[in-house]
Amino acid sequence: MPTLLLTAHDCVGHVHLIIGSNSIANARCAKSLEVGAKPIVIAPEGAEVHYALKDKIDAGHIQRRTAGFQDDDLTRWGRDEIDNIVDAVFVVLGGKESLGMFINHYCYHEPRLRIPVNVLDSPNLCTFSLPSTHSDGPLQIGITTSGKGCKLATRIRREIASLLPPNFGSAVELLGTIRKRIWEEDHRSHQALEDHTAVAENEEDDIPAQKPTFNQLISESDHAAAKTRRIRWLSQICEYWPLRRLASITDADVGRILQSYTTVVPSAPSTASTPPLDISTLELRAQPQPRIILAGSGPGSPCLLTLATHRAILTATVILADKLVPSAILDLIPRRTPLHIARKFPGNAEAAQSELLTLGLEALQNGHTVLRLKQGDPYIYGRGSEEFAWFEERGYKPIVLPGITSALSAPLFAHVPATSRGVSDQVLICTGTGRKGKAPEPPVFNASMTVVFLMALHRVGELVGSLVAPSLPSPGDEEKIGEDHVVVNGGGWPEDTPCAVVERASCSDQRVIRSTLQFVVQAVEAEGSRPPGLLVVGKACEVLKGRGGARWVVEEGFEGFEGLDDVVGLYGGGGEMREMAAERVRERGDV
Repeated sequence: MPTLLLTAHDCVGHVHLIIGSNSIANARCAKSLEVGAKPIVIAPEGAEVHYALKDKIDAGHIQRRTAGFQDDDLTRWGRDEIDNIVDAVFVVLGGKESLGMFINHYCYHEPRLRIPVNVLDSPNLCTFSLPSTHSDGPLQIGITTSGKGCKLATRIRREIASLLPPNFGSAVELLGTIRKRIWEEDHRSHQALEDHTAVAENEEDDIPAQKPTFNQLISESDHAAAKTRRIRWLSQICEYWPLRRLASITDADVGRILQSYTTVVPSAPSTASTPPLDISTLELRAQPQPRIILAGSGPGSPCLLTLATHRAILTATVILADKLVPSAILDLIPRRTPLHIARKFPGNAEAAQSELLTLGLEALQNGHTVLRLKQGDPYIYGRGSEEFAWFEERGYKPIVLPGITSALSAPLFAHVPATSRGVSDQVLICTGTGRKGKAPEPPVFNASMTVVFLMALHRVGELVGSLVAPSLPSPGDEEKIGEDHVVVNGGGWPEDTPCAVVERASCSDQRVIRSTLQFVVQAVEAEGSRPPGLLVVGKACEVLKGRGGARWVVEEGFEGFEGLDDVVGLYGGGGEMREMAAERVRERGDV
């Protein structure tokens, strides 16, 4: 297949004939409308019309012809100035190759017509093809595989577009403005040169003596030199400057560029010896602006940090951490970076949260990159959405980095599969502590469900009591449980339901207590608490490991990374490794 000539056409006012009414026809019509063309759809009565295409037809944006395709459709609906011949034909019927072949022959081989035609899934019948395009203002990037793989073209287009700075089309628009203004300035300067010469000649009879500039040679070379200097500078920045620098050019910069290189008359040349845009100025603009990052640190082990969160730890200039973020993760923070740990304790949670938000806002106002480091995942009972909204309302839209949630990873490290075929087909993540410390309503018993309770061990007695309480028939009934806890409808969970308490998951001092709802409260009271921890309830707790008939068993230590010493060593190598990693990030300029 010969190499195709890629061109960009001005299609404003053109008539595009689309034969078919499926989703591809809708896409073709949308593209025609986008470029200012007038699409006409050939779709007979009774033909199924794509819903979005129908909306455009009903709104009057697209004409529909309800008769089947006729030969004279090609010469009836076009523009008057070209004898009513349509400008392009798109056949999107799919599977009706005979009609595509006929239209191709009639459109392209008829000497009087020579209409460009595109037939769906038939490259050999197409006289033109539509590339996969990325559009950003005046910037358009088109990728084609010449009909060999449209999905691949789409992927390549996405990959290329992702490498461009955000809103790069605006920079292209500004550079185009500079170029246009240079042309306009050249024309004015040239006119001024001619006017200056004419005035000098006319004034000669009116003055008693000759001016000092009388014998000065006024030539086109002065004007050409100024023009060359401007164009050369513009070409150089387009060719050599990093795209992120170009993307930082503003409207004010355009004015300075043109003012710096303005030459009104050759006798008063520009003395500018420095470029109107200092690279260091644009470099400063390209530097990271004040921003807030909400990041999850995972269940505990530094090995389970995402690369993005690890990089954020190394590059943030202020870090605000939750109280339960393990010390092994805090040890990764460079010594130069200020760290504030939430001072949360019973009765002070709201005040501590407010303090963190205030500290974060003050740091942002002082130009810092603030990392709000949370345990687990910021959106799984981490108040991440509240903090996102709080900072966004104050003009700082947070970047949110996910973390491995302990709700799923902690059971895994305790050899509890959250789902297991034939045992558990669903997972429910709950909190054991509602707003302002209020106990939430317990989930109703489901034999095939695994329930994970976060922030629950400090009130495990109340929680288990509500779970095993009978599920009452009437939503209005209430049952008293304990002295001061009232719950509407208990969970109805059997007391022999297996459960597991998992504490400090993935840390070296991890502990797992395996029991049942009948004895788990007694077990926690006997063994003590080792926060952070969670409670897993359901038959899945005994799929891989059981209790051997005991009321409860305790398993100490974490062995999940055995055989991965090289990975553990990377994140547990102390300050030297931490500083080396930070230095590598700084050298790369990563954020």
